[in-house]
Amino acid sequence: MVVVFARKAGGLPNVDVSQQQNFVSSRSAMSSLISAVSWVRRGVAVQHPTKYVLDDKELERVSALERIEVEDAKKELERAHKAALAMGKREEGDEADDAVDEDGNEEDWVDEPSDEDAMDVDSGVKKRDPNDLSEYNLDDYDAEEDDIATAAGPFSNIKGLTYYQNDEDDPYITLKEDDNAAEREELEVLPTDNLLVVAKTEDEISQLEVYVYEESEDNLYVHHDLMLPNFPLCLEWLDFPPTTAGTSSSPAAPFGNYIAVGTLDPEIEIWSLDVLDAMYPTSVLGRPDETQAHVPIPLGTGKKKRKKTKHRSSTTSHHVDAVLALSWNKTHRTLLASGSADRTVKLWDLSRDPSINGEGGGAIRSFDLHTDKVQAVRWNEKDPSVLLTGSYDRTVRTFDTRTPDSGVAAVVGSDVEAMKWDPWEDSGFYVSLENGMVLNFDVRKMSSDLNQPSPARFTLSAHDGAASGLDINPHIRGCIATGGNDKVVKVWNVQDDQKNVSLVTSRDLGVGKVFSVAFSPDDPLTLAAAGSKAKLQIWDVGANMGARKAFGAKLKEAGRVLREREAGDGQGGVVGVASDDEESGDEE
Repeated sequence: MVVVFARKAGGLPNVDVSQQQNFVSSRSAMSSLISAVSWVRRGVAVQHPTKYVLDDKELERVSALERIEVEDAKKELERAHKAALAMGKREEGDEADDAVDEDGNEEDWVDEPSDEDAMDVDSGVKKRDPNDLSEYNLDDYDAEEDDIATAAGPFSNIKGLTYYQNDEDDPYITLKEDDNAAEREELEVLPTDNLLVVAKTEDEISQLEVYVYEESEDNLYVHHDLMLPNFPLCLEWLDFPPTTAGTSSSPAAPFGNYIAVGTLDPEIEIWSLDVLDAMYPTSVLGRPDETQAHVPIPLGTGKKKRKKTKHRSSTTSHHVDAVLALSWNKTHRTLLASGSADRTVKLWDLSRDPSINGEGGGAIRSFDLHTDKVQAVRWNEKDPSVLLTGSYDRTVRTFDTRTPDSGVAAVVGSDVEAMKWDPWEDSGFYVSLENGMVLNFDVRKMSSDLNQPSPARFTLSAHDGAASGLDINPHIRGCIATGGNDKVVKVWNVQDDQKNVSLVTSRDLGVGKVFSVAFSPDDPLTLAAAGSKAKLQIWDVGANMGARKAFGAKLKEAGRVLREREAGDGQGGVVGVASDDEESGDEE
């Protein structure tokens, strides 16, 4: 096996110490955590995912993706291929007993030991004559072989055995079709299944884990995973097939199943969820030239090391610091927005070749709207040219991306953790803060001047500590979910035009500090939550009597019906993956 490229994996490479503390310590002091969760609605994933193949075509794509020379790697791959063919011929017959190298010379497959590696022997021991073959009794070799062959049967002669490189060609392997069918069935994703993608770091190894959730069977399991080069911070699902590196047009298929990932690196990786064991993403946005690599710049010199680093000079074509937020435009499907620790917001055209810098590549727009890290970005689905942003400068802004100077803003009094547009009205949105508060704003009542007050319609003291998780139910009007550092997930009911907000139910789901909560795109009261214990839990809120009572009327208005659960299921509506030290049948 020839290793052509080695992706960065594990730990936090290429990032200075203070940056690790800012992003990782703010989430959790533990080495294992889930920083983000994203649902994939039913019927989107292909029923039979394909396996990743690193062939010559893929090698060329990766070379453009990684922006490195691969001529040496291609030679090594070709050399390994010839060696594999030579080995196959040696097994199949006597006509190719000796392998040859590129120059046609015989090649040694076993290294000869050097004089330095030779073992010292006692001089008193009699040395064996290398030309003396009497101990092998070669004179009676033929007779012994015949006797053994007669006793052992037709398979005694090794010349009667044939080596097949592919099991499909071997007539003696009769279970291969059954094995392939079993593997195909095991990896099958049914149209009734949901996928969940989690950004997980465990034992300093970062990866995407893709789960399958069978709602009818209360079954949740890991389907496959994808290795990441750095600590993941945010996820965004999209169905638009991005243009791959080195090509000038998008794939022929108009739709797909992809996940965009923001990490501590300045680049944005986009992975296909329908490809198993992929080594490289489908596309990478914002990868600079080698001369513009993101190298931390320390402040000052001397004996005392300063933890702060000099702020990197921003550029319009790509981010120069960690990507903290992503939002895909569902109306203008080629647009992806990103917010970064470099204090900028950028727009990307997914139909462009991402490997080209300057004209035709890189970000299509860049906005300098904030004075600190941009923690959240969100497109307005009702008005798809309007973008909402939130920052550590304790402000939120909303503006038309065609005329960014005419936007409005509000001071929120604490660092922004998460933001969501209200899907039930055009001008309302929610923001959760580091101090545990959740605010609701009406854009029409916000001012364009930060010096002028833009009061929230209502405020909600949701959690003790940061309210890191926030989501708005797309099926039930006024149903919102929050999660915080107090390890509790809460579901709220907002009614009477935001004049009455009540807590419906709350629960510690055992995920530690809650970093992400997300409602299912298919089930009205199914909620996913994850956090500092690197554990994903699915909560059927409808199993709670108070929730059924609070949202029953709203569900009827929306034409939705709650799922009926069997009494005494022992799970309380919570479905998760049992760890190694837990039994799947244990009750909470």
